[in-house]
Amino acid sequence: MPEPHASDWTAAIVVMGVSGAGKSTIGELLSQRLHRPLIEGDSLHPAANIAKMSQGIPLNDDDRRPWLQAIAARIDEARRSRKPVIVICSALKRSYRDILTGGHDDVGFVYLRGAKDLIAGRLKARTNHFMPPGLLDSQFAALQEPGEDEPTLAIAIDATPGEIADRIVRQFAR
Repeated sequence: MPEPHASDWTAAIVVMGVSGAGKSTIGELLSQRLHRPLIEGDSLHPAANIAKMSQGIPLNDDDRRPWLQAIAARIDEARRSRKPVIVICSALKRSYRDILTGGHDDVGFVYLRGAKDLIAGRLKARTNHFMPPGLLDSQFAALQEPGEDEPTLAIAIDATPGEIADRIVRQFAR
């Protein structure tokens, strides 16, 4: 697949990865640097999903479907209004990414890839989040890394947030 360009992803750039990979932080930085509104996918979770995760119960595909459809609806709004957005969403499985793209080629994914031990350390340090560190194993178990045929830019998370955002923006500037 050729190098992705932000100009190709005219509806949405979805910042994806497991919990603790830095999606919210990187999404906020990309929103500022690329001048696109930010949609925090977690804010669209039904209350039942948040309650389940808060109790340490992993979500299943049926739990995630209405959440993903709500995010896809927001991407559709961005498409119709021609106002591209940055979306923060784990998008762990290919089928989830398919829901988000809705068969369109104007949505791309920035996959924040990192080692489990690095991410586990970040989760332990995080406060005020409904996703407990104990669910990290279920996130990695569900993760299907994007295939070469998916519109994806994979970025290692082994640097500071600013450096990671710079890497992403530089990729889009090529």
